Amino acid sequence: MPTTMRTTTLPSGEAVPVLGQGTWNIGEDFSRRADEVTALKLGLDLGMTLIDTAEMYASGGAEEVVAEAIAGRRNDTFVVSKVLPTNASRTGVPAACEKSLKRLRTDRIDLYLLHWPGSVPLAETVEAFEALRKAGKIRHWGVSNFDTDEMEELTRLRAGGNVQTNQVLYNLSRRGIEFDLAPWSRQRGIPLMAYSPVDQGVLARNAKLEAVAARHDATTAQIALAWVMAQPGVIAIPKASKQEHVRQNGAALDVKLTSQDFADLDRAFPPPTRKRGLEMI
Repeated sequence: MPTTMRTTTLPSGEAVPVLGQGTWNIGEDFSRRADEVTALKLGLDLGMTLIDTAEMYASGGAEEVVAEAIAGRRNDTFVVSKVLPTNASRTGVPAACEKSLKRLRTDRIDLYLLHWPGSVPLAETVEAFEALRKAGKIRHWGVSNFDTDEMEELTRLRAGGNVQTNQVLYNLSRRGIEFDLAPWSRQRGIPLMAYSPVDQGVLARNAKLEAVAARHDATTAQIALAWVMAQPGVIAIPKASKQEHVRQNGAALDVKLTSQDFADLDRAFPPPTRKRGLEMI
């Protein structure tokens, strides 16, 4: 168990954990719900108080699991949820938000994200986000799966500068954002939230990580996760539906990668040398 939880700071000035909990694929099978709730509760106990979910996940089922996990400790939890781009209109955003609030059994969402760019004009979505923020339904808003040009468009909008994060696919196997999006975000103090930081478990079985893992008496998954959390201004949100997996994720905070480790990992997983299209899964 880590001794302290490291944090990064949102543009608002609020500190959030660099290690949170994802809920993609949670809430799809009621027979697993008790285990999923228990795992999320353990994560909260270990300091992973940021929980990421979305109206899309299990068609709202993931939000219901989160509601059970945070019952009685809402004020200690930083809840992130997302609105689908098909609901991102002036009237669709508040309607979707109300449904998420009901499923989450709370009166506010700490960070509300547009799940990916859609056909609704960004200015309209931002206007709806700002109205929700002023009404106290959400505390902050952000986006997900936005590339650099889309972030530039967003921040040019009136109130677009209030964006607090961009949640993107990022891990050792998928480093494309390092060419332009990551430095662009760092320069503006906008943290990135990395989903699938272990590449949906693929990196947990990657032999290229074994030598570094052996040096730290850690698992390959913990090395992959520690690498993501070592990147400046990055929040990792791995999903774990079993208690042992949650404990292993938490222990990754104690892995202190060395310059030799970073050099070895760069050789095994080279950083990008040119612009790539933003990857999504």
